[in-house]
Amino acid sequence: MPDEEQLFDKLATDLIFRLPPTFDDVADERRHRKERLAAALRIFGKFGFEEGVAGHITARDPERADHFWVNPFGMSFKHVRVSDLILVNHEGKVVEGRYHVNEAAFAIHSQIHQARPGVVAAAHSHSTHGRALSALGRTLEPITQDVCAFYQDHGLFDDYTGVVTDVEEGKRIAAALGDHKAVILRNHGLLTVGDTVDAAAWWFITMERSCQVQLLAQAAGRVVPIEHDDAVRTHEQIGNDLVGWINYQPLHDQIVREQPDLLD
Repeated sequence: MPDEEQLFDKLATDLIFRLPPTFDDVADERRHRKERLAAALRIFGKFGFEEGVAGHITARDPERADHFWVNPFGMSFKHVRVSDLILVNHEGKVVEGRYHVNEAAFAIHSQIHQARPGVVAAAHSHSTHGRALSALGRTLEPITQDVCAFYQDHGLFDDYTGVVTDVEEGKRIAAALGDHKAVILRNHGLLTVGDTVDAAAWWFITMERSCQVQLLAQAAGRVVPIEHDDAVRTHEQIGNDLVGWINYQPLHDQIVREQPDLLD
């Protein structure tokens, strides 16, 4: 009979703990990224992150690194399917798909992907609380455990000159992002990046919620911040892309079960 320690070890090896998948075939990896992209867009739609035709999430193509997949211009996040996604090259031309690309999506995301080769995905939308905090020209403060994921790990693009349609403006945004996971665009909204679609989407979702919490807390009274050393330690614990990927999985599971047509 196996002893208790052996039984425990066997049980532990049988427990499910998901990690980001790896791929030997580029076509399989491309399909995976596109499925995650469509699902993330549906989640953004469900959470009300749309504002007309504004907002976009991109995923770098695994084979053509200077191309990215993105949601079609003018289509609701709530309706996007895998088959609707478009592939855009480094010149802003649609090379696969039936729809136009959002001009701002190309101007911003092309420069983010160019400046950050390790970034697989980038997310930007005009979410309510992100816009509200951006109007103050402030960054997030370490006032909760969750927001410490962004402690010393997000920038501020402290300028606004209108709708971004020029790649030079995209370069300035990329510079403000630097090597961080996120940037607040003053008078505009939030932008997040990750080494997977899942991580980029999660950072946007939790950043939007963190903006909401900060605005609520500051409106309610004196806020007690987390001490610097504790905020740094917490960032080390929860601020990497793997943790972002893990946190996102329940949301992905929910949307695929609720809206399986997104995979079409």
